[in-house]
Amino acid sequence: MKTELTLAICSHNPRSQYFGRVLNSIRDQSVPKELWDFILVDNCSEVPLADVWDLSWHPRGRHVFAGELGLAAARRCAIEASSSELLVFVDDDNVLDINYLQEAIKIRDNFPFLGVWGSGAITPEFEIPPDKSIETLLPYLALRTTDVAKWCNFLPCPEATPWGAGLCVRSKVARTYLDLRDRAVAISDRQGKTLLSGGDVEISYVANHLGYGTGVFPELRLLHLIPKERLSRSYLLKVCEGTAISNRLLAYKWEGREPVRTSKIRYWSSFLKNLLLLHGIERQVYLADQRAATIATDIITSTKQAS
Repeated sequence: MKTELTLAICSHNPRSQYFGRVLNSIRDQSVPKELWDFILVDNCSEVPLADVWDLSWHPRGRHVFAGELGLAAARRCAIEASSSELLVFVDDDNVLDINYLQEAIKIRDNFPFLGVWGSGAITPEFEIPPDKSIETLLPYLALRTTDVAKWCNFLPCPEATPWGAGLCVRSKVARTYLDLRDRAVAISDRQGKTLLSGGDVEISYVANHLGYGTGVFPELRLLHLIPKERLSRSYLLKVCEGTAISNRLLAYKWEGREPVRTSKIRYWSSFLKNLLLLHGIERQVYLADQRAATIATDIITSTKQAS
């Protein structure tokens, strides 16, 4: 029987107390389970997920193993294992609203010009209250509050570009993403403790490449469970740096924009000026961005030399 969609969780060493809540939210979805597939992708977890998490409660649930570490690799594995016209990617710390799949299907049918869409209401649930000193860094945790639906047909378009949490992708876009994954630089997304990103945004670039738009919708609601380890300043600055690297790689890969090169005199003049003017968290974010620029430039240069 043809299913309405495939829901895929890509997971690497999930926190059990969080993951149980994630699975409960999936089990409680208002769309009958017979109408959708469920894939749990084990991305090289230390303890095999199939040994711990029973999926027999879902008539179309199954475990899939992804042998290459990395979120992008796990997503590709899920795409290859799916035969539905719509894929919904859920992270292992996302608690879905009971009507999430129902709303995803409605958007699929009512907005045929969209190839990728996602949650406009990603609400954090913090294990501990975040310190006020890191409030400016919290957006790097991919939180979002959108009161009205937003969509666009070009990138970059931050307001209408969905994040990976609850990402909905038409199969044509997903299949094309598989075909284009080796074009120019590889966007690996998260790999273990490496805090690169951009795999979700790359899927939106693929949608644009095919003539589709992207969008976010407030009726797609989910909770993002955030442990205390992700609320340290050092962690968030690493996320900031990884995001800045990935954004530069995406701009080069899909827009042909290479990092701007300036003379050493101009660079050091600007660098020292910013060090004098910026203080505290702003200075640390600036330094993270400067490190990201150097790393991205090195990656792009290596890629060009190898081609």
